[in-house]
Amino acid sequence: MTKISGNDLRAELSRRAFLSYSVAAGALGLFGPSLLAKGARAAEANGAVMSGSHWGVFTAQVEDGRATAFVPWEKDPHPSAALEGVLDSIYSPSRIKYPMVRREYLEKGIEADRSTRGNGDFVRVSWDQALDLIAKEIQRVEATYGPQAVFGGSYGWKSSGRLHNCTTLLRRMLNLAGGFVNGAGDYSTGAAQVIMPHVMGTLEVYEQQTAWPVVAENTEIMVFWAADPVKTLQISNSIADHGGYAGLDALKAKGTKVIVIDPVRSATVDFFDAEHIRPKPQTDVAMMLGMAHTLYSEGLYDSDFIENYTSGFDKFLPYLTGDADGVAKTAEWAAEICGVPAETIKDLARRLKGSRSMLAAGWSMQRMHHGEQAHWMLVTLASMIGQIGLPGGGFGLSYHYASGGAPATDGPALSGITDGGAASGGPEWLATAGVSAIPVARVVEMLENPGGEFDFNGNRASYPDIHLAYWVGGNPFTHHQDRNRMLKAWEKLDTFIVHDFQWTATARHADIILPATTSYERNDIETIGDYSNLGILAMKQVVAPLYEAKNDYDIFEAISDKLGKKAAFNEGKDEMGWLQSLYEAAAKQGKAKGIEMPDFETFWADGIVEFPITTGAQYVRYAEFREDPLLNPLGTPTGLIEIYSKNIEKMGYDDCPAHPTWMEPLERLDGPGAKFPLHVAASHPFHRLHSQLNGTVLREGYAIAGHEPCLMNPEDAAARGIADGDVVRVYNDRGQILTGVKVTDAAMKGVIQIYEGGWYDPLDPAEKGTLDKYGDVNVLTADIPTSKLGQGNCGQTVIAEVEKYTGPEVTVTVFTAPAAAE
Repeated sequence: MTKISGNDLRAELSRRAFLSYSVAAGALGLFGPSLLAKGARAAEANGAVMSGSHWGVFTAQVEDGRATAFVPWEKDPHPSAALEGVLDSIYSPSRIKYPMVRREYLEKGIEADRSTRGNGDFVRVSWDQALDLIAKEIQRVEATYGPQAVFGGSYGWKSSGRLHNCTTLLRRMLNLAGGFVNGAGDYSTGAAQVIMPHVMGTLEVYEQQTAWPVVAENTEIMVFWAADPVKTLQISNSIADHGGYAGLDALKAKGTKVIVIDPVRSATVDFFDAEHIRPKPQTDVAMMLGMAHTLYSEGLYDSDFIENYTSGFDKFLPYLTGDADGVAKTAEWAAEICGVPAETIKDLARRLKGSRSMLAAGWSMQRMHHGEQAHWMLVTLASMIGQIGLPGGGFGLSYHYASGGAPATDGPALSGITDGGAASGGPEWLATAGVSAIPVARVVEMLENPGGEFDFNGNRASYPDIHLAYWVGGNPFTHHQDRNRMLKAWEKLDTFIVHDFQWTATARHADIILPATTSYERNDIETIGDYSNLGILAMKQVVAPLYEAKNDYDIFEAISDKLGKKAAFNEGKDEMGWLQSLYEAAAKQGKAKGIEMPDFETFWADGIVEFPITTGAQYVRYAEFREDPLLNPLGTPTGLIEIYSKNIEKMGYDDCPAHPTWMEPLERLDGPGAKFPLHVAASHPFHRLHSQLNGTVLREGYAIAGHEPCLMNPEDAAARGIADGDVVRVYNDRGQILTGVKVTDAAMKGVIQIYEGGWYDPLDPAEKGTLDKYGDVNVLTADIPTSKLGQGNCGQTVIAEVEKYTGPEVTVTVFTAPAAAE
């Protein structure tokens, strides 16, 4: 049976000779002076092209116009094995080859039966015909219903690149067409990015962390709470620099105490041979409260820090002690909820207070019902420990993401093409373009309830009546929760348009599908390192576009042309003209900073320009605030860490009190009235980026009996007569999926782990609630908001049951193109 736990990667990590931080980092050229090698120009003549992706910089080997290998950059400290899948994505059997239209839609237009979306009955059309259909439909909806009827909140990880940012390009075109409704926030940190500005005065989740060299030198206890950086540091939003791995290496080399708090034994546990504490899923807040009570009742908490750097502890304290509600949040109380022994909770609190400790939290703890409370309580706990702003102490919310904490350069910021309503260069998921916006994870509720009111972070608004949705660079039929509810809601749409390069479940449910290029079939430009900003890479076209694929820029330019807006869309520039303008804007910034950059022609020939590390290796988050909170206040109303928020109090939400609070989720393992006995940990996958690369050869290395893997504890498996390698049906009252079982004690009793991102593959698309043949865990998850405050998604709120599958044999078909599209 093929192993699916990432052992190959962990073995590679274990084989390394872990050098000291400075030696390792310097040798790799990551944290020292620039070591730019100008070999790209010569290499191209020999059939090699330098480019990049979410998984890192690479050189593509090309033979007879076909890419044959993606070789990692020689200065990548931790090349991702996923590059094999990145290459295969170009030639995947699920590749979309031609413009296609759903047969019924082509024949009947918006009068077509919407319930038959997803049945695979498509007709090939010409590019001109497809673009005409799209332009006319946009004009019809805008003229009939106005911009409030067009949803352009297209969400997803898309591909790296500042020009071919398909979500921004979509919004650029729709703005020119008359306007659209946008999506606000994201699925990754929907709750955290709303609550953290109230608590810390900043988003926190996408900001630089105390630098890894500082952590390696000063931190005595590193806690990874609901975070698995050994797995997730493979990817970045821009181009991965993998600098966070040098930090992990340094911690291990030094022998720093590492504690991992997670229901599942992760790659990070194995890498560090870490102390592993396993709370029941969705009970992190209760465990933190038990730790906080221990610190307070034993007189261990840092009262000076609380008094000088926080606001509202006095209003939180009666809740903690039980004076407010009659329930003291003791370690014993917490143990009853989270399943961790009370003495373990107390001991952990004492150790963290008695050592220089860093709480490095992941984002899964806020992707659940009442998720706002988790990071709020984490900050409160860190405040009671009192080490925020000290070297190697406090908390961090991005050590597991995109190599947060990797030492940064002072290089210029690379901007991108704008959507016409957002500032250049910002993340597209935080853009505010459009005539209005809804919380991005509430798209199904929007379709179900046009005109209905909703709350969001102190505001009240109404859902628009959407008739047209346009999606690019994302896969909502995998990443959104409660698939069967979503399928029904999607019937509200007159028209659904999708660009993609693979026949994802989303593409299969579209009315009009356009074949987009991969990022390896076009030219672009991108930053190396989300946090480090190590340099700028020329993402050169590796191969010519396959079949009839076109890049998103050309597609939206052509639609804009049909709308009479071509000149406004392209601003007189072609692909290379845009890339030159973006680079030269960065070079102008660089010059102001004293950083000389080559001209564009030289840069493009060389393929890369790097920036030297300056003071980024000594960065300590919140050091200035700690030094003088009056001169360096936070962006909160009080200028302090707000343990109690008067602004949230004024909102009066029944599901988000004014201080961190334990609140029962909709459902949880062993919780009140639980209908099913197992919690499903919908974890980030090891061998892909959410749903990206699921349709590649990488799947052969982790699928079990052709299905998405499911980790299951031996006791749970034995109780159900399930053996390693069996195909099982996982089900609850929201849906049912097939998975292949890996029996392992990596999963705690009562918990199964199924990676999110598996492509949805319905057995009978015409049957509501039909069996998903491959293993899309979001068939099972609850589509409810985290709270009225954040309106984030609850992808970790799910319980289910498992049984050995004894039904008819099924064939997984989602990874090949529909018959009509061959």
